[in-house]
Amino acid sequence: MNMWPEKIHTEQLIAKAKDGDSSAVNQLMDRHRNSLRQLIRMRLDHKIQKRVDVSDVLQDVLIEANRRLQRYLDEPIMPFHLWLRQIAKDRIIDAHRRHRVSAKRSVDREQQLAAPRGYDQSSIQLASILGDSKLTPAAAALQKEMAIKVEASISLLEEKDSEIIIMRHYEQLSNQEIGQILGLTEPAASMRYLRAIRRLKLVLQGSSQISES
Repeated sequence: MNMWPEKIHTEQLIAKAKDGDSSAVNQLMDRHRNSLRQLIRMRLDHKIQKRVDVSDVLQDVLIEANRRLQRYLDEPIMPFHLWLRQIAKDRIIDAHRRHRVSAKRSVDREQQLAAPRGYDQSSIQLASILGDSKLTPAAAALQKEMAIKVEASISLLEEKDSEIIIMRHYEQLSNQEIGQILGLTEPAASMRYLRAIRRLKLVLQGSSQISES
């Protein structure tokens, strides 16, 4: 199931909002509320979440989106959910700057986590794509172990590699959408993703060999 709402209905609401329908504006925001909450919970540093409530960040995002909405309606430069994602990303970075975890961690990085904890199913699916022969659907304990290994391996990648993997497998964005975010063509985004997956597979294989030795 896609993390973001179905696009056709969103586009219909945008058209109504352009015509001045205030109820369509409210529906647009409500329609994306749960997706934004999931994104913020996923991308906000877990140590910061002890100080900052996800709901407070979500409220800030929705207030800012409402403030900027008319400008977006006049010039929709990207799909609505990607526009909301950008606002959420900025608010997450702001939270990181206000609540620095430690001097050793860069608060300016968008990707502030090894991999989203509490999203085991995405990690398990990613492990399956990587073709790890040790992953068997019947073994729940083994699936959990593989999810942890995948998340740890993502944290060892360079930021550009970990970021595109998280966008694809945890935020469930397409290569086309990732290209729009990163300013790349769809083929270039696809190629970057494939390179990142190859590097992740090498890191995962290396960690498995270390754990066995």
